[in-house]
Amino acid sequence: MSTHAPSGVGAAVEAVALPLLALAGAVLLFGGFVWLGGTSPVETWTLLFMGAFGDAFSWQNTLQRAAPLMLTALCVAIPQRAGLMVIGGEGALVLGGLGCAALPYVLSPPSGVAGTALVLCAGALTGAVWMALVGTLRQFRGVNETISSLLMSYLAVALFKHFVEGPMRDPDSLNKPSTLPLREDTLLGLIPGYEVHWGLIWGALACVLAGIWLYGSTHGFATRVVGGNARAARLVGLPVPTLVITACALGGGAAGLAGAIEVAAVHTNANASLMAGLGYTGILVSFVARHNPWAIVPVAILFGGFGAAGSLLQRRLDLPDASVLVLQGFAFVLILASEALRGRLGELLTRPVPGAVAHEPVAKAKAPTIEELAS
Repeated sequence: MSTHAPSGVGAAVEAVALPLLALAGAVLLFGGFVWLGGTSPVETWTLLFMGAFGDAFSWQNTLQRAAPLMLTALCVAIPQRAGLMVIGGEGALVLGGLGCAALPYVLSPPSGVAGTALVLCAGALTGAVWMALVGTLRQFRGVNETISSLLMSYLAVALFKHFVEGPMRDPDSLNKPSTLPLREDTLLGLIPGYEVHWGLIWGALACVLAGIWLYGSTHGFATRVVGGNARAARLVGLPVPTLVITACALGGGAAGLAGAIEVAAVHTNANASLMAGLGYTGILVSFVARHNPWAIVPVAILFGGFGAAGSLLQRRLDLPDASVLVLQGFAFVLILASEALRGRLGELLTRPVPGAVAHEPVAKAKAPTIEELAS
């Protein structure tokens, strides 16, 4: 009997183990970081957990912070499945918030659910158009999507500031420039019985649907084939430019929806508070989730918990509220470093037991199938 573990099992364990080990290492490093400042690491770790998941209030704060992270992570995950590394979710988010707030300047949305859906769609459409430009530049001009999406984020922030502080500024917003607030009947309310807005449901639903589309539809399969090998995709007749631009648009639409939800559920108008780094945190969430839309949901909740715990660390330990950004930085560095171990952990898991004899004949090498390219 062979003592080799199936290669798929090793790869699956590796895909889960490496991010978990990286996160554990980040938490340990963060403990050492605060220890250098004279703070107890054990107390810090305890308060991190309590601030994120210790009681009902902490859970609600965590879930509310997780909602936009689910959507901004999709802005990275979906284009990545088409072979692109897009990191411009922050720009799509702020323009999505601006598009949501700008709709009443153009037309008066209806009241109730229809009006709420309309302002959210305006934000999602704005983000989709913005990110579709990244895919277009990549396919037709050969511009690197990582660089273009990052630079376009700076352009998006500049456009946001121009309109919020200029043509769309509410005359009553003196110290903090902002747009006119949305009508109360178009705002996104709270889930009954909880202090969490409906954006959480929208974010989780978007992740579920994105996973179903990627792994359960012909179009999603074709997108993954493009991400696996664009040349092979062209050889079998797939419309590579269309698939790539569509993936970018879907990712941008998710980030734009995140911005619209922040406006319609949290701020009620577009202002500088939208530029809170949610798009950049979404990059980390997507990497930890291995760009799997279904895995994004729990990872976003974890990072939402980190953000929620910041205020408790500030109150109890006199640490800056932004100290959790150091934890996120450690996590990002270790996640990237863990890629150097990818493949080696699987080798350890599939290594035969010393002295055992394998009886299976050696398999002949064969060309990868389309399904393998898309995995």
